[in-house]
Amino acid sequence: MRNLMIDLGDHANQFRFLIRDRDAKYTTAFDTVFQAEGVEVLRTPPQAPRANAFAERWVRTVRRECLDRILIYNTRYLLAVLGEYPAHYNGHRPHQGRGQRPPDRDTVPVPATNLDALRVQRRKVVHGLINEYEQAA
Repeated sequence: MRNLMIDLGDHANQFRFLIRDRDAKYTTAFDTVFQAEGVEVLRTPPQAPRANAFAERWVRTVRRECLDRILIYNTRYLLAVLGEYPAHYNGHRPHQGRGQRPPDRDTVPVPATNLDALRVQRRKVVHGLINEYEQAA
């Protein structure tokens, strides 16, 4: 964890909380590294499988939409893919709970129009795994 905190550098101060389960592999030394950086360590309640539901949902979504569909051949490539996917998830991917709006957009999507009159532009993201479509200028 010290290596992670060193790699994060100045970005480490952006984290206020670390939510983790009660697994025995997380020792007090693990918690101390984060507490030294001012990050409060919160443990999930015992025998509460839904306590970390948001994180588990995010992991399931990343696996289903991204990692299960692409061959990851080394750590560098994995980090590149995982670095690009959140931009798609938050900026373009429709979310049913938000009325088909991504988290970074508050505007309501435009209604469907006749595509014969418009030009549509395709952009490949996440190393060609996902195609995003937008109206061309």
